[in-house]
Amino acid sequence: MDWQAFLGIDKALLLFFNGSDSLFLDQLISLLTSGYTWIPLYLALFYLVVKNNETMAQITLTVGCALLCVVLADGLADGIVKPWVGRLRPVNDPTVAGSLDLVYGLYGTGFSFFSAHAANTMAVAVFFILVVRNRVFSGFMVCWSLLNGYTRLYLGVHYPSDVIVGFLWGATSALIAYLIYAYIYKRITPAVNYISSQYTSTGYSLKDIDVVLSVLVYTLVFVLLSALVIFR
Repeated sequence: MDWQAFLGIDKALLLFFNGSDSLFLDQLISLLTSGYTWIPLYLALFYLVVKNNETMAQITLTVGCALLCVVLADGLADGIVKPWVGRLRPVNDPTVAGSLDLVYGLYGTGFSFFSAHAANTMAVAVFFILVVRNRVFSGFMVCWSLLNGYTRLYLGVHYPSDVIVGFLWGATSALIAYLIYAYIYKRITPAVNYISSQYTSTGYSLKDIDVVLSVLVYTLVFVLLSALVIFR
């Protein structure tokens, strides 16, 4: 497959996922793609870390490595790759912009490849999946990241390849940060085996994990209701 054929597939997939004739969905996606919407989730993850680590050193390490994976994910995307590749966002690309369904006021600026939005959310998701080690939690976090990636296609601010590469680099950033976390954590924490059914293998309380999942679900419900109110 040559480059032009790949670009053609990329654009065709974008048009498949992009937009709709529903003003309600436009409002819903606009809220879901906003970083402010997910502040409660980030606070809940911080609560999870504080509640399930015994020392300030452990808390600082976990929070610091979580921030590191985001810095790696976002820094490579916005600081290096986007300016270097210089790919126009779909909304600014004359070869495809005329075919897109756009949401007023959400056009995106800067370059397109690759999606920092996708990279950041996947980095957060994968890092905490590796730290917490709970299947239900993992499933929710991955779905949350995938949902954020989908919003970028719906809004026409990224191509599918931008989002996919963003996911891959986000996961890689999380793995790098986790390896640093695991290396240091073993040296500041005595070895403990958690065998209780109330904790994960890494010592995270299932009740506290439920708090995070509840916050995520309540946020989605709030966004849904907010979109309905705005739509009306």
